[in-house]
Amino acid sequence: QVQLVESGGGLVQPGGSLRLSCAASGFIFSDSTMRWYRQAPGKERELVAFIGRSGDSSYYPDSVKGRFTISRNNAKNMVYLQMNNLKPEDTAVYYCKANSVDYWGQGTRVTVSS
Repeated sequence: QVQLVESGGGLVQPGGSLRLSCAASGFIFSDSTMRWYRQAPGKERELVAFIGRSGDSSYYPDSVKGRFTISRNNAKNMVYLQMNNLKPEDTAVYYCKANSVDYWGQGTRVTVSS
């Protein structure tokens, strides 16, 4: 059974940091590229980070480049998103996604507010 379980969200002040985690199971994690998406209230889901199968390639949109870092541990079937210098516009529910499976987890909520 495929599972993607996101965690690590919460309330943080502008300028703060959070580290999101995603635990994957039920598929061959090392065969999958991984992505983090987010969806803010009233907006479409958007890609915020991509990482290749071995972790040696990554991509970020301009909106988060230089502030967010994606990483993975294939031995633990985990993918992470380090988010620094958070801004109120980063407020959203964050989801991880594997390219090899059609499955979305519940996400983890991030709120950036003073």
